[in-house]
Amino acid sequence: MFYTSLILPLFNKLTPLPEGELKTAIEGFSKKVNFPLDNIFVIDGSKRSKKANAFFSGIGKKKKIVLYDTLIDNHTTEELVAVLAHEVGHFKKKHIIWSYCLSVLQIVFTLFVLSRMVLNENVSLALGAHQLGIHLNLLAFGILFSPISGITGIFMNIYSRKNEFEADAYARETYEAAPMISALKKLSVDSLSDLYPHPLYVFFHYSHPPLLQRLEALKR
Repeated sequence: MFYTSLILPLFNKLTPLPEGELKTAIEGFSKKVNFPLDNIFVIDGSKRSKKANAFFSGIGKKKKIVLYDTLIDNHTTEELVAVLAHEVGHFKKKHIIWSYCLSVLQIVFTLFVLSRMVLNENVSLALGAHQLGIHLNLLAFGILFSPISGITGIFMNIYSRKNEFEADAYARETYEAAPMISALKKLSVDSLSDLYPHPLYVFFHYSHPPLLQRLEALKR
């Protein structure tokens, strides 16, 4: 709720997007899809890296859109609106709410397993101690929980990749596919993305689909 108004300004400079073609286009798209837009800001992301990004924050009808200055410098108005349409797609498809709920469940599960181990004397004895040692139990938890977190991470990545395809489809349906394709290509160049990652590596580690798969889906 307070990220862009209180927390983010501590580390970056936020300036309102000036009047012009881009602001008019963003406001027009937001009105078209009934997105509750409140303010549009530009963040000085270039002071740390060349990474380009865009996001929105806020609860209810107080959504604030934040565009990286690097994104504005390297993309056309149509491409920027397409990127925004993708982010709005996450909101409209309720990906944010479901991801939040899944994260809460994941945290609860992790804490439950920790609660079963942290005061278990048998765990300490198995590590060579003569009595309960919480520090040893915490070490054991970190070691034994790693495979479990790896498995849950795989499922979270599968879910995230599905959401990305759905958000891309929303951008194609509510705006256009061509500027989204162009924007993805530019973002891929800027981030030095691997165009041909191994399918197994994608399955285990990628939270976003590879670029070529996203482009193929957008062209359907």
